[in-house]
Amino acid sequence: MASALINGLSPLKYPKNAIYVSDPYQPAVERLKGEGFNATSDNAEVAANCDAIFLCTKPGSVPGVLSELGSALENHLIISICAGVTLAAMEEVVPKSTRVIRVMPNTPCLVGECASAYALGCAATGKDGDFVGDLLKTVGVSHLVSENLLDAVTGLSGSGPAYIFILIEAMADGGVRAGLPRAVALELAAQTVRGAATMVLKTGDHPGLLKDRVMSPGGTTAAGVHALEDGGLRATMMNAVLAASDKATAMGKK
Repeated sequence: MASALINGLSPLKYPKNAIYVSDPYQPAVERLKGEGFNATSDNAEVAANCDAIFLCTKPGSVPGVLSELGSALENHLIISICAGVTLAAMEEVVPKSTRVIRVMPNTPCLVGECASAYALGCAATGKDGDFVGDLLKTVGVSHLVSENLLDAVTGLSGSGPAYIFILIEAMADGGVRAGLPRAVALELAAQTVRGAATMVLKTGDHPGLLKDRVMSPGGTTAAGVHALEDGGLRATMMNAVLAASDKATAMGKK
């Protein structure tokens, strides 16, 4: 996710030489340097050179990283993408002057199609929120929400790309089963998903209405939709969102 963010943002908002990146894995540091970023294995170097810092560690590493930096984070803006780690948990281990914002983006940030939401901590200002919102909107869409909704965002859009990748793969497999070459089936499946999503976003029409316009009486689409309903696609997709959301909530309680 960190790689998706820096590579998605850099050509649109900031030049690579204005972005500092820290990674404990030295080969990753060298790769990032080769790509033009200011890369280091020292978190303190990032804090010394940046007013706003994206925190992209594993959730269990968050307290240690923030405690390690300590007073180096005074007056900084911390933007965390760590699933399940609450604003309160982060604010406990940073100076009182540190502003914290919690964000849930997703990997399509890498191609400028991110779906994200964010929540403000106690010390974060409206100006901080505008900064983060504008930053995220350069690579997609973003919504300011209350923190109690971020686990739902995690289950829906944070984990959602994986669900759609599976859907595209399954559609392509169906095309291959029906006789299409693999490359043709995969491109048609992916383009169909992109086209349908674009119609929802650009027309503003309810997906059910758009579905009804495709599904003529006794036709092929009606037969296909019946098979999806018979297989429980709706319930399975809803359950996937709820399972991922519940997992995010459980991670925040550890």
